[in-house]
Amino acid sequence: MKITLQSQFTLYPLSIRKDKKNYIVEEPVSGDFFEMPEICIDAIERIKKGQPLGEIEHELREKYPHEDVDMIEFGEQLLELGLVQEIDGKKMTTKKEIRSVSGFTWLPPSVGRFFFNGIANKVYLILLLVNISLIVWNPGLFPHYQDIFIFDSMMLNIITYMLISLVLIIIHEFGHILAIRSYDLPATLGIGNRLIFVVFETDLTAAWKLEPRQRNILYFAGMSFEQLCVLLALAVQLLFPEANAILLGILGIVVFDIFIKTIYQCCFYMKTDIYYFIENSTGCYNLMENGKQFLSRWLPFLKSDAGDAESFDGEQKIVRLYSVFYIVGILLTLSLILFYFLPQAYYAYSKVFSNLLWSSTPAAFWDAIAFLGQTVILLGLFVYSKRKA
Repeated sequence: MKITLQSQFTLYPLSIRKDKKNYIVEEPVSGDFFEMPEICIDAIERIKKGQPLGEIEHELREKYPHEDVDMIEFGEQLLELGLVQEIDGKKMTTKKEIRSVSGFTWLPPSVGRFFFNGIANKVYLILLLVNISLIVWNPGLFPHYQDIFIFDSMMLNIITYMLISLVLIIIHEFGHILAIRSYDLPATLGIGNRLIFVVFETDLTAAWKLEPRQRNILYFAGMSFEQLCVLLALAVQLLFPEANAILLGILGIVVFDIFIKTIYQCCFYMKTDIYYFIENSTGCYNLMENGKQFLSRWLPFLKSDAGDAESFDGEQKIVRLYSVFYIVGILLTLSLILFYFLPQAYYAYSKVFSNLLWSSTPAAFWDAIAFLGQTVILLGLFVYSKRKA
């Protein structure tokens, strides 16, 4: 249907709330959320009153003389977003996908509030400071690349590390779930992938119903639970240094895994929990896309990832600052590769090839074969994921 300045729209019921700089618009039927500046909200309110687009355009041009007002273009955008129910009395044929999220609603909000409240949130911050202090005062507890090698068998080391990492991922995601349940909102736990690795992901879309300060609690919830795990692991290592070697090795893996994941959280070229905190605190909700677009002047390959992102007025300084941290995140990843992953790979494969060529026992030989076999499988999956992408 052609939209003209005489067209009158009927919109779906919308919930509009002021955010840090702009407004968050929720379409309750589909559960979709959109960020819009004040002029758009003003236009929507006039549309609700039944004014034709041309009349709205004239009034907005007088009220916002420095803005480029085009109500036909705005109407097309509303239509594309699925917010228009009727145009000039004719119903739109677009089918609305009703999204009813009810994940983990069996968890009482009181349970979430036990773990995430004004006092508990401060305790988690104290735990972080205590953990840092314990490692500074006891440098031997600082994660080392050999921490994951607690057995002679490389396959057993890999399996143990993967299982511990999986348990810690579940604990991390359960922190997000309990935090959002503390506000009596639903969450869903899905499974995604990072290259060839399977990961769990908590959908916190419903968090857009909350104030920015409340959303920050949700973003840090997973890391908060991790700090509790680190404190327990460090405490046992300090209090019981003569404990079972395998137990101490497992606790060392816990500290190592969370340390690596915390560094990853600071890699802002990925949408990590800390990235979402920065985005939420600044109110720049397209920070990564705008940052890539800014950096694409010098790194053209980022242009395709940035898409057609546009920043609102006043966001340019924040985008430029984020671009610096984007590069820092890449350098952090390279540091992890240099100081942890490459030494781990060298240590593991030197042991494997030694057992393959000069093994003293059949068990060591077949362990080396199994380790090389899983390496071939992982490389195959990596190539497959790249070709599929």
